[in-house]
Amino acid sequence: MRPDLFTCLISGPCSAESLTQVIQTAEGLQGLPLSYFRAGIWKPRTQPGAFEGIGDQGLAWLVEVRKQFGYKICTEVATAEHVKAAAAHQVDMVWIGARSAVNPFTVQEIAEALQGTGIPVMVKNPVNPDLKLWLGAIERLERHQISVIGAIHRGFSVYQKTKYRNNPHWQIAIDFKQARPDIPLVMDPSHIGGRATLIAPLAQQALDLHYDGLMVETHCDPTIALTDAKQQITPAAFKELLGHLEPRSKSDQLHSELSEFRDKLSLIDDGLIELLQERMELSRQIGLLKRNHNSPILQVQRWEETLKTTVEKALNADLSQEFAELFIKMLHEESIRIQLGMQSDKSNENQSAKL
Repeated sequence: MRPDLFTCLISGPCSAESLTQVIQTAEGLQGLPLSYFRAGIWKPRTQPGAFEGIGDQGLAWLVEVRKQFGYKICTEVATAEHVKAAAAHQVDMVWIGARSAVNPFTVQEIAEALQGTGIPVMVKNPVNPDLKLWLGAIERLERHQISVIGAIHRGFSVYQKTKYRNNPHWQIAIDFKQARPDIPLVMDPSHIGGRATLIAPLAQQALDLHYDGLMVETHCDPTIALTDAKQQITPAAFKELLGHLEPRSKSDQLHSELSEFRDKLSLIDDGLIELLQERMELSRQIGLLKRNHNSPILQVQRWEETLKTTVEKALNADLSQEFAELFIKMLHEESIRIQLGMQSDKSNENQSAKL
């Protein structure tokens, strides 16, 4: 890996499970310009009963990693007690997780505990897509004289199943960079993707969008990981991934600026495709409901109302009436096509039943 690709590189297991596991993972990462070796000690899980972290003894394992390999070490904190324990072991950096960042009371408690320790802090985006909440968490830290602060983009929770485990909502990350260009922004492709196969393309996007670094979960044997096994990769795979990243040329300033805008367009287009996929799935469900109740596919009054309100919204958004009408009509035609196909399938089924 070229050392100039990212200024911050963080890696290590999702959870510290044993001293052997932590040491083997750290050993595999040797040779990389690692900024911090990470491992979760206390794990705020979605549901109780799952492995919720090894606890304070894991901090001693991180200290051993620092002693043997010279890495700076970091872990997630969610309470004042976590901060005290991390400070007692001279942890080099801590981060506030997404589930904590969403709660101002929790952030306040952590900020108060960190004040005066000199420990750098990184803040993951909140689980829900709220830029002000993310920025607010950083402001709370600054009000407690914490000056070395970074941010981690790990995606946002979604109810519906999508390509990603956590929707990246790229525009929020872009808006964050514009609002706080002084705060380094690191991408966590492990949590955004939720699958090992998505980490590499997301890492390339981080490079293309000029993120300051990566936080990638690595495990000496992901197949037996106690937490988030599907989104962890081996240290060797991480090295290979970094070796295949392709930096953009910076020789032409115009090309660089155009590329940044085009990258943003591509990300928005990707989001549009996913939204269109969701819309067509809803059309299928509506079509099924109409078919089962022998309801007509085209409901003229509903269509006229939809067309009218969509055009009004488009005009308020400074979009042309012609474009808005063409776009919504194409969507409507595709929905009709899907629902007609479902009616045809039902007719074929009825004919087969008669035979």
